[in-house]
Amino acid sequence: MKIMVTNDDGIFSPGAEAMIETLQHFGEVYVVCPDQEYSAVSQSITLRQPVRVKEMYHFPGVAGAWSLNGSPADCVKLGVEVLLPEKPDFLFSGINLGPNLGRDIYHSGTMSAAIEASLHQIPSASVSLNSSSPRHVNYSKVKTLFYQVAEVLLQHRSKSVGLLNVNLPNIDKREFKGIQVIPMDMSVSRYRFVGLHDPHGEVYYWLKDQLLELTDFEPAREYLLLKEGYITVSPIELRTNYKRKQEQVERWFKSMETNTSE
Repeated sequence: MKIMVTNDDGIFSPGAEAMIETLQHFGEVYVVCPDQEYSAVSQSITLRQPVRVKEMYHFPGVAGAWSLNGSPADCVKLGVEVLLPEKPDFLFSGINLGPNLGRDIYHSGTMSAAIEASLHQIPSASVSLNSSSPRHVNYSKVKTLFYQVAEVLLQHRSKSVGLLNVNLPNIDKREFKGIQVIPMDMSVSRYRFVGLHDPHGEVYYWLKDQLLELTDFEPAREYLLLKEGYITVSPIELRTNYKRKQEQVERWFKSMETNTSE
């Protein structure tokens, strides 16, 4: 089995190392990651400058590893089209520092890599950890939790796994309560602009992370489950209700043609 790993925190992030070490139990691991952090870059690809690739020897036992000066989507696209000897059987993106909740998936570099893989018909999962500080993470415990998720997903990789968003709680194994499969609530918006004044009295705006305030909102069920000790897994459907919406829009334009002919 060939497994590809990427992320948006950079190739030297401890989350990437934990993911790579865990996945080596299941097959050949190929690593293609950005050479620096590329958080919240969404599905961007590099068009107006060259992408430079450097082979890496940082991870013992992997089948191949490269870093590049591009986005997570670049990593997947270049990895699949150029660097890997053949298309991987599965792609994991992460382990991202900080959970991906609600609308986060539309901004997340971690999720964008998984989406790019799904566009190449590769089953994929974006994996994030419910912690914003690496100082408060014991990655040996994180690997134990991630192993349980990876084992199930790789076992069923040929059964239309599709695209998944996975959040891991930052807990000891004895506090682990199980795995909950739950839809993502797009009413949850973790980041919000706030206005501040610079020393000259001019107003500027900064995105404020409201993660700790999400417990005050009833829709944030996914975050509450994480806090309680559950792993959450959310299937992501890129073409939700596509056929029904297509037929609806077709009716709009047919109606316009009828009115014009009259």
